[in-house]
Amino acid sequence: MAKKTVALLFGGVSSEYDVSCMSVSSVWENIDREKYEPVLLGITKNGEWYLYEGDIEKVRAHEWDKDSENIKKAYICPDRTVHGAMVKTEKGWDELYIDLVFPVLHGKNGEDGTMQGLLEIAGLPYVGCKVLSSAACMDKDVCHTLLKGAGIAQVKWLTYLKGNTDFEKTAKEVEHELGWPVFVKPANAGSSVGISKVKSADMLKEAMELAFEHDVKIIIEEAVLDPIEVECAVLGNDKLMVGGPGEIVPADEFYSYDAKYYNDESETFIKARIPEETAENIRETAKKAYKILGCSGLTRVDFLIERDTGKIVLNEPNTLPGFTNISMYPKLIMSTGMTYSGLIDKLLELACE
Repeated sequence: MAKKTVALLFGGVSSEYDVSCMSVSSVWENIDREKYEPVLLGITKNGEWYLYEGDIEKVRAHEWDKDSENIKKAYICPDRTVHGAMVKTEKGWDELYIDLVFPVLHGKNGEDGTMQGLLEIAGLPYVGCKVLSSAACMDKDVCHTLLKGAGIAQVKWLTYLKGNTDFEKTAKEVEHELGWPVFVKPANAGSSVGISKVKSADMLKEAMELAFEHDVKIIIEEAVLDPIEVECAVLGNDKLMVGGPGEIVPADEFYSYDAKYYNDESETFIKARIPEETAENIRETAKKAYKILGCSGLTRVDFLIERDTGKIVLNEPNTLPGFTNISMYPKLIMSTGMTYSGLIDKLLELACE
């Protein structure tokens, strides 16, 4: 059989650009080259698109876009007769046929339905959730609302829009409705970017301003005190497989960006240290949420467990989670017996269904 050309999209105009570069480097090194011919389509922080044909280590080091000898202007073409990308050459523009796409993108402009919309218009099969589910899972306010309607337990939350917020009034409202401490989060962001834990009213304004740097809509959530943080990896379209739950023990007060990617003192346990009955409840809730939100391909579903009461609340889903071979999603699936290369292959198969 002829190899399928797979475009690996990475980078992007997102606060999670660096994470994407790390993820795509792992995918590039582990994709089955007997079945697939991968090509790298990178998007700079400024939104420039390029076909990159250089050393993958420059991607991992976030220096690929400075490698002028190995980049060519290129972009996914929305014209379905192209079925792929347009690549700039010395003589003009050439068509690059692409069979399917793996958007190894995290956060805004990659995980929020925007890229999925472009790929739908272009008629290209792609890994992961479709437009609506990607957008719904990315927006924490919308996601909370949908899951609440389905009876899935979550923390209480309040929503605020940029430009019409009275901080003094908000502090009183938060204290009355949620109590302290709370978490202030951009509605649309991942990897804990722009998130603050706020313990009193005098800390709220600064935390909200930080969150508003990343989105025009923010949410404020009640905090689960001393939680056990666990994550499930869900894989599939109609028939679902669940890896986990695994457990996160953050080095910081919560699983911040620094704790996730730079602090070696953060710990992970691929088998969470919780009773099996609780673990099975979490797996079933993860599958239920996956179906309610219309997910497909893959999603990591994160939970918090109240240590004292054992109450389980769904924290958030991540439709394109970190994807290095040491990231939690791959490790949870690999714990079921699948290899990292096998996971990539399965996701590409699911994209073609």
